[in-house]
Amino acid sequence: MSSIKKLLSDTVIYGLTTIIARVLNFLLTPFFLRKFESSIYGIFTNLYSYAAMINAVLAFGMETTYFRYLQRVDKSDKEKVFNNSFIVTLFATIIFVATMFIFAEPIAGFVKSVDLQPQEYIVFVKLFAVILGADALAVVPFARLRAEGRPIRYGVIKIINITALVFCNLFLLYWLPSLMERHSFWQEFATGWFREGWLGNVFISNLIASVVTLVLLLPQIAQFSFRIDGALMKSMISYSFPILIANISFIINEHLDKMMFPKLIPTAQGEQDLGIYGAVAKIAIFLNLFVTAFRLGAEPFFFSYAKNENAKQVYAKIMDYFIIAMVLVMVGLTANISWLKDFIRGGEFEREVYWSGLNIVPILLFNNVLLGIYMNLSVWYRLSDQTRYGLYISVVGAIITVMLNITLIPTYSYVGAALSTSLTYFVMVTMSYSLGQKNYPIPYNKWKAIFYLALAIISTAGMYYVFDNNVWLSNALLLVVVGSVVYLERNFIKSVAVKLKK
Repeated sequence: MSSIKKLLSDTVIYGLTTIIARVLNFLLTPFFLRKFESSIYGIFTNLYSYAAMINAVLAFGMETTYFRYLQRVDKSDKEKVFNNSFIVTLFATIIFVATMFIFAEPIAGFVKSVDLQPQEYIVFVKLFAVILGADALAVVPFARLRAEGRPIRYGVIKIINITALVFCNLFLLYWLPSLMERHSFWQEFATGWFREGWLGNVFISNLIASVVTLVLLLPQIAQFSFRIDGALMKSMISYSFPILIANISFIINEHLDKMMFPKLIPTAQGEQDLGIYGAVAKIAIFLNLFVTAFRLGAEPFFFSYAKNENAKQVYAKIMDYFIIAMVLVMVGLTANISWLKDFIRGGEFEREVYWSGLNIVPILLFNNVLLGIYMNLSVWYRLSDQTRYGLYISVVGAIITVMLNITLIPTYSYVGAALSTSLTYFVMVTMSYSLGQKNYPIPYNKWKAIFYLALAIISTAGMYYVFDNNVWLSNALLLVVVGSVVYLERNFIKSVAVKLKK
């Protein structure tokens, strides 16, 4: 129980940080939607999907590799692990940024949309090059903070990052235009670089926040020494490469639909639909942040606890209650769509445009549940140094994603994109569970998991199709679900209560 308590404490700390950061970011969404038309927000969604893919490449799987090799080397060699990990991301970043600036024009031509001029995209490409470079250089220092058990400093830096992002966005999108109308000082300040209502202001804000974060991580970066351990580097690259490919494949599963949208529906309607898709996906962020918070707390724990005799039993128990927690969050969010939708109402004339996509929110929530289960299941191939299986699973998932997107998006738009993700994650979960039971068996209670997943599907379907998202009836059903969970898990809840009292 003490081990689970330690996991919970770390997850709570990381979770609070993640929740605060994601909620603040989420609260920016109404400001973006009121400032930009749905087609422009579609461009925003498209570019950040490419950014997610590039982030995975630049990180090169070094976050997971760093945690793993800290457990494999002697204490005296831990600095070598940090040095090697940071060198990889440093070289990848230098090559990437240089390439983006040299080939900015053809890259801009590839990603451009129907609404903006190519010159606009050249500026965007260069801004994103620096943003992604700064973010990549922060990956290993952040991992070091987690490995050293310093969640408070980790959390403070993350909060400063999101605070800077929010402040800069509000300043450039709303406050500066207002100040320019009243004061000549601000007019002179903005001359030559500022454009009111420009999408690039969002990217400039992101750039400032990323650079501020990197500066705050300088104490960790300063511990870096440019010394390469050749044998260790070879081993680390061998371990991380399958993770890199798996991460890329995962990003394909998660974001390829948004990247392919302008290609599969190359019209203004396609960009508007992508804007709707990106906006309604924000409602699912609350479940996604729970999954992210769990990963941040669980990944170091799984590696450090692997040597214990009861490790597999503990991992199985964690899966049980992780699924229960996700199901409750999924049902709770679905029960309150009727007022959460106000966060994506957009401008006066686009309210119904964004709300037309609310029917896929339960699907997006369920996708996040499946994603969380897959991330939890992936512990088996990471701990057993069989990362090639993560590669195989993710590549299969990526192939299915591409095929389903090409088939479904042109006909069913964002509904097809959401369903493609559901089918892909289901296949990946099934594959990971089956392969894991053969190669690194963990005694998961699969029937319990299936029961709670079925409970989530039935409950959310009832709220949407029977209660028509009525907030009172839906929340009454939510209370029934919560009560049922408490009754079914009463023995575990009592045992936890007793332990906490002691």
